[in-house]
Amino acid sequence: MREPSSFFTPKRLGVIAAATLLSVGLSGCAGLVVAGVAGGVAVAQDRRATSVVWNDQEIERRVAERIRARYGTDTHVNITSFNRAVLLSGEVPDDATRAEVERMARETQDVRKVHNETKVALPSTLSARASDTALTARIKARMVEANKFSPLHVKVVSERGSVFLLGLVKVQEGRDAAEVVSRTQGVDNVVTLFEYIE
Repeated sequence: MREPSSFFTPKRLGVIAAATLLSVGLSGCAGLVVAGVAGGVAVAQDRRATSVVWNDQEIERRVAERIRARYGTDTHVNITSFNRAVLLSGEVPDDATRAEVERMARETQDVRKVHNETKVALPSTLSARASDTALTARIKARMVEANKFSPLHVKVVSERGSVFLLGLVKVQEGRDAAEVVSRTQGVDNVVTLFEYIE
């Protein structure tokens, strides 16, 4: 029998199970309570300070609002912020727009660096976006199966078969994550944007 990962310890599973049982008695609130517990565990496992996690969410909101206000539905740009480093992925109509969305992201409050991985192309279809979501879920499941590192330490963004990995990781964790992703069906290429810790 395989040893439990460092994240899914018997103690944590007990806490989640207890929270789930407690939530059953709260009419209409079961999903909310379970999601709250899972979210709390995820934040507790995050290597970023809680304030940085919150700040990353604010950065994503600010950048998205700026791009939406300027371009409306003419672009399909996904914004992912991790430790104040912003990944821009998706599609833009031309090189000028690509440069402009990068400039807007760089000038947004609290952003310290920008990775512009947008492509000049027509916006992806809903089915392509659904495939990206399914690919991300498949990658996360493979990370859990591999049991070499906590999947909570790696942020996965899939875009048309390209997979971008962000996170605060040890060097070996980064190598293991990249290997797991590269061996996942549907992945065309892997781009590592990790920040390494001792």
